[in-house]
Amino acid sequence: MIQLNWQDIFIIDRFSTSRWDAVNKGDIYFQILFIEEGSGRITIDHKVTSYKSRDIFVFAKNEVPDIKTHETTFIIFKFTDLLFSSKVSLPDKQNWLRRSEFILNHPKRKFQEALKNIEDRDLIWRILFFIRKENTAKEQYYLQIIANMVSTILSIIARNVTEKNPEHITPKSTKKNERIDEIYAYIRYNIYDTNLLKISAIAKHFHITSSTLSNYFKKETGNSLHNYILLYKLEIAKDRLLNSDFTVSQIAIQLGFTDESHLTRIFKKYCDATPKQYKDSHVLADE
Repeated sequence: MIQLNWQDIFIIDRFSTSRWDAVNKGDIYFQILFIEEGSGRITIDHKVTSYKSRDIFVFAKNEVPDIKTHETTFIIFKFTDLLFSSKVSLPDKQNWLRRSEFILNHPKRKFQEALKNIEDRDLIWRILFFIRKENTAKEQYYLQIIANMVSTILSIIARNVTEKNPEHITPKSTKKNERIDEIYAYIRYNIYDTNLLKISAIAKHFHITSSTLSNYFKKETGNSLHNYILLYKLEIAKDRLLNSDFTVSQIAIQLGFTDESHLTRIFKKYCDATPKQYKDSHVLADE
């Protein structure tokens, strides 16, 4: 493993300003903006939302906020692309990746304040206090302690992506699109756990039979449940091919494929290219 500074991977900024000049650099995978104090407006792609003290926002790599601020104190967590590096040893890195992917790729994610639950908001701000304290003191094991607390914050935000915790949801909604979103949420939350992605396991979670689940999903989406899971894994594989130095073999293992040849065969079937060809073509396009 190569040794990198903590701030090569994860950056914590805190500042007060009446003018927003921050720019999302190309090496930032995503960022979380905490409004410690103040008010203003945030615009992304012509969509405007107001913010106030203790609000929290998540921005993906391609989302560059334009912020009109009164005097405001911001805390920003920036997660760089090195989060994906196979050569970097970082405490709890896999959990950071999984939670961030769930948050950023969730079908119900919208540009809005990230926390719906007041108690969760209070908990995050208490955790933030201790993260700043550890980051300032830099005593023994402080990186591991911060990593654990950041992991907790990501899990809390993930829980708030939908109105219900995706680990405990059941399809009771009377609206069909909401029931499908609940199934989507379960799949994306458990995408790395092969056992929990079995049709029987998903059906058991939602208290219905496997055949009922499969037929319902196919009827409402036009796609089989198995195929949807496969296509979502391929989207993650594409992202890692372009944004990380993981090998095809490592990505295959991470996503529950039998081996590199299994992933390559499936990838070529659905993407008309091998993983290597896909990565090379995008590298050439960017040059």
